[in-house]
Parts: sequence; structure tokens; C-alpha cells
Amino acid sequence: MFTDLSPKYRPLSTDTVAAYVHSRPELREVFHDGEPLEAVEVGDGNLNYVFKVWAQADPERTIVLKQALPYLRLVGDSWPLPTDRARIEAQALEIESRLCPQHTPRVYFYDADMYLIAMQNLNHHVIMRKGLIQGIQYPLFADHIGLFLARTLAYTSDLVLDYRTKKLEVARFINPELCKITEDLIFTEPYRYTERNRFHKELEPQVLALQANEALRVEVAKMKEKFMTQAQALIHGDLHTGSVMINQTETYAIDPEFAFYGPMGFDVGAVIGNLLLSYASHEVRTKDAGKQQAFRQYLMNTIIRLWQVFEQEFQKVWDEVDPINMPKGYQQDYMLRVLQDSAGLGACKMMRRVIGLAGVEDIRGIEDVHERAIAGSLALNIAQTLIMNRHDIHTIADLVQMTASCRPSYPWQG
Repeated sequence: MFTDLSPKYRPLSTDTVAAYVHSRPELREVFHDGEPLEAVEVGDGNLNYVFKVWAQADPERTIVLKQALPYLRLVGDSWPLPTDRARIEAQALEIESRLCPQHTPRVYFYDADMYLIAMQNLNHHVIMRKGLIQGIQYPLFADHIGLFLARTLAYTSDLVLDYRTKKLEVARFINPELCKITEDLIFTEPYRYTERNRFHKELEPQVLALQANEALRVEVAKMKEKFMTQAQALIHGDLHTGSVMINQTETYAIDPEFAFYGPMGFDVGAVIGNLLLSYASHEVRTKDAGKQQAFRQYLMNTIIRLWQVFEQEFQKVWDEVDPINMPKGYQQDYMLRVLQDSAGLGACKMMRRVIGLAGVEDIRGIEDVHERAIAGSLALNIAQTLIMNRHDIHTIADLVQMTASCRPSYPWQG
């Protein structure tokens, strides 16, 4: 069935991963020859196997192996996927490491036969989404991810790359099958009936109204066109809070297998949109009014600071390019378009996570169905407000103010 597989490919398991690790000379700086190793499969995503491997004698000597399966793990072998996505991820990590090493995990090697990446185990970090669900604040996140976004997006764009290099890079990162997943799950399926959509019965009236909203569907179609046609920079392609490993001092962006040349606002919007999903979830997750206000204010401040750092770091790139070809007015217009794109594209990410396949734990992990509907309703209202009014956003404060004005529609009145 899977004709693109290397003849040497075999899916690893916890029983075979130790032998594989010992067969790789690149890992001898981590593990001693033949020493006992422990391994566990921890892949909680939708696509791949992920193994944590460590030395029995010293658990701090540890790595992660990420292996692409030839199908969508969430669905099974009825949804085949190209294993070449592992190559794209490895090459994206290489570029991100060159541009922003402090926020990119170390890669030991890429095995082209096994479609496997061996990388640093961020064993002193947590998935950011899980921390946000618990109401944990990360005061350095905005500075870190703002820098990561500015450097990885600006330095892979036409602002920096010469004409030939840029087009060759676009070709190298053509990623049609994973782009198709994004096009379907984010920009198409949530806005029509499909059995793959996943939302609770309590939200059905709001979802049906959303799907019947012709003006909204027009704006979503514009965002889909931008995603499909604007090769602005090498984007991570899936930079949500589940793709960030974090603690109080360090931040790492992981899992860029959806990377391709697309609109900058898709990455920026993904981060902002996921922070807003957390904001919506704490409408019900945090019961104490004072604590709720403090945490949601932290999320809003994080969005503001993220954009400020992004702008500041991007300005350093503007300062390097020819000011005759890049006059100040053009720079300002460019950044405004990125901001408005971020609002619209981030809004699509939000609606998908409430309505479509593969939701987020922030909202779908809320046990009480009525509280889950309140959080989901608020997230949908924030998203619709942002995408429909994105051209009225001229500063990041405008975006935050729009968000703060939204309320859930559920429970339904009248």
C-alpha cells in the first residue's frame, strides 16, 4: 500500500529502539556501547511515533527519537501520508537552529531510511498547553517566541534571501500532503457538514449558524487562498502551544513537519490563537474571580509583548535591507498586513480547534459538558470577531481589545 517507503524502513517499538540507538555512531557521545537503555513511546500527537530513550545508570543521558509513520496515526492506515515529511522537519529544524539556536532543540542526526530524527530530550520542560491549562504563567515566553518568529520568518523571506535562493528554498520545502491536511481541517471542513467534525451537542446551534454565515465563509476563503498562494517565508506550519516545550527560563519550538513557504501570519496567528483558546477555556477552568482575571490578563499581556518583540526584532532586518527599495511607509504597511493576517489566520485555527477534527485539550478536556460549551462558544465568538473585523486592527492593542469585548453565547438566551 505504501509504495514510497525505503526498503530499510521498519517502525520501531520499545523492544527494538535500544538496539537501533546502539547502532548509531552519532549517539556515542550520549550513550556507552552496549549499556542498558530504557525507552517509552510518548507520542500523543496525531502523526508519529515518539520515543524517549535514556540510560538506566543515568537518566539525564537521554534523547528523543521521532519516527514518521506512513499514515495519519490519529486515523490509521486508511489515511496514508508521505514519510518525506520527516526530511522536511529535519531540514526545517536545521534552518531554525541556525537562525535561532536558543529556541530550537538540538538534532543529532536524520535517518533518511527510517524517516527518523534523533534530537535533544527536553526532559526539564513541559508542553506549554498543559502548563496553561493548570494556570501556570511563563514570563519569558513572549520574548522568546517573538524572537523565534521574527528571525525564522524574516530571514527566510524575500527581504533577505536573493531571488534564486528563495525560489530554490520554496521548491525544497514543497509539502503538499501536509498542506492539504491544513487546507481541509482548518479552512474547509469546520464550515460545512462532515463526519470528521467533532463538537458537543450543546454547541450545535452556534456551529450551524456559523456554517450558514455566508459573509464569514467568504473571509475564511480569503484566508485559505492566502495560505495556499502566499510563499512569504518558511513557516513552522503548526506552531501552537502543544508545539512548544517550556519552563520558567527556556522555550523551544518543536515539530515543524508542516513547514513550507507560506504566509508569516499563519505562524504568528497560530501562537496568538492558541493563547486565546486558553483565555476562553479559563472562562470556566478558573473559578476564583481574582485568579481568573490575573491569568487572563497574563495571556493578554503575553500577546501584546509577543507582537512588540516580533516587531522590534523584525525592525533589525528592515535596518539591514536597502532603504530605497524598502521605504518606511512600505515597512509599516508590511507589518500591518502581517498583523491583520495573524488575526484572520489565527481565528481560523481557533474555530477549527472547537469544531473540527483534533481539538485542543484546553477546551475539549473540560469535563462538564455545559462548561465546555461556554468555553467553546466564547472561543468561536472571539474567532469570528477577529476574522470579520481584522481590517480594523491597526495595533496589537486593538486585537486584545476586540477579544476582551467578546462573551459566550451559550447558554442560549430566549
